[in-house]
This record gives sequence, C-alpha cells and structure tokens, in this order.
Amino acid sequence: MPRERLTAIVTTFNEEGNIADCLASLSFADEILVVDSFSTDKTVEIAVAFPKTRVLQHEYAGNGPQCNWAMDQAAHPWALIVDADERVTPALAREIADLLERGTSADHYFLRRDNVFLDRVIRHSGWGQDRLVRLLRRGSARYPEQLVHADMHPEGLTPTLAAPLLHYTLRSLPQYVEKVHRYAEWGARDLARQGRTAGVVEVALRPAWRFFRMFILEAGFLDGLHGFLVCGLQSYGVFLKWARVWELRRLEKEGAAPRPLPPAGRGEGENSRPLNW
Repeated sequence: MPRERLTAIVTTFNEEGNIADCLASLSFADEILVVDSFSTDKTVEIAVAFPKTRVLQHEYAGNGPQCNWAMDQAAHPWALIVDADERVTPALAREIADLLERGTSADHYFLRRDNVFLDRVIRHSGWGQDRLVRLLRRGSARYPEQLVHADMHPEGLTPTLAAPLLHYTLRSLPQYVEKVHRYAEWGARDLARQGRTAGVVEVALRPAWRFFRMFILEAGFLDGLHGFLVCGLQSYGVFLKWARVWELRRLEKEGAAPRPLPPAGRGEGENSRPLNW
C-alpha cells in the first residue's frame, strides 16, 4: 500500500519573524502550502525560498473561512494545519510520517499542543490540556465559519497523537496585549452576529469568573508568576470582548457602523486557542 501524501498548510499575515522556523519544521511534508493575507513584510519572500512550498494570497475573512479555503487548494489527500508561531517537533514529524506510511485508522487526529508563554511551557490554567484537530483527510471535516476560535469538531473516531506541537504564543507582553485586543474585537463581532447582548453580568462577572476558574480551579497558581500573568490577561480579554459587545449593540441602536475589522496578526488562527474567551 503506497504511503499517503500530505500537504502542510500555514496561514500568514506579516510573519517574517516566525515563518522560516515554522516551514523548516514542516520539511517532512510532501507539499507546504502558505496562504498569505497580503503581508506587507518579507513573509512571502521568505516562504517562496523554501523547497516544496507553494504560496497563495487570499483576503482574510476569519480563521474558519481562511483555513477551509486553504484546504480546498491543497494538492494531497491529507492536510496538516499549522500556524506560523507553531513548530512541529522532530518527534511529531516522525509520528505523522510513520502513520501515513503504515496506513491511517481514522480520518482525523488530535494533536496535543504545548503552549510556550515568555519562554516557559504553561502546564496549568487549562492550557496543559490543549488538543486540536489538525491532521485530517481532506473533506472529512470543516471549520465553522467564525472569525476566531474556529475549532473543528468532527464526528467519529479521532485518536490523539503522542508527540506535541509547540506553540510560541508570545515572545513579549506588548505583542500579547496587541493580540488580546484583536481577538476581543473578533470575538465580539461573532457574538454580536449571533444576537448576543451584554450587561453588568457579562462585563463585570465573566472576567472575574474567568480568572478564578483558571487561577484557582485549573491551578494556574502552580505556574507561578507566569500563570498569574496568563490568567490576568485572559480575564482582561474577556472584559474587552463583552464591553465591545455592549458597544456594538449601542452603535446598532444609533444606526452607526462599527469600524473595519483588524487584520490577522502573528500566527492568527486556531493557534490562539489559549485566548479562548
């Protein structure tokens, strides 16, 4: 039985600081497909220099739509979806290659993900159990049409691979705060489209509950100051998101249009699941 062939997919926008290391970790794939949202830095220039890499540009309309469009362009039956700030470890690369060589037992697989925050892997706060469907036979699953936090939830057998995917969620606090603001905006737009509203409970109590759940119930305190920062920033993101839902509803009543959506930033896609507000 011939080995099943694989396209690794990376969606990008202004990822010149990440893209080379990401693509180098995908050298085991039969094809690397970079779908870029019209970067203004050297992302495309760097990507086209890598062997087996094909670069397409497509306007960003949210994580779900972008990844679905990318899968439709892939040349091979299997797809591995990786964000630019993620790295496939050598152990994971070998595990995927061996799986495709011996034959797959399912149409989709979970990957475990180690989230690195300021050069430390976070083991608690809910981040230590991060699993995402990232390896799949094309056509077996699709992303929901959401701007952010669009995770696949396919039906049927979905085994989990043993080796982890590394996610460098941030390298500096200013970068992370910028991401928090973008994701709060995208999340608020998704909620507003669903008809959700916000009041005191959402704006005041949801952020407090998020911090308590992550820091106490999910043992974020065991990660020390790193854990405290993770939980605090997550709580801040929840506050921004629901405050923005309240504002969008107020603008809707006044007949005013909201400002344009912010563009995708560093590694924006499913990679940011830890920002799951």
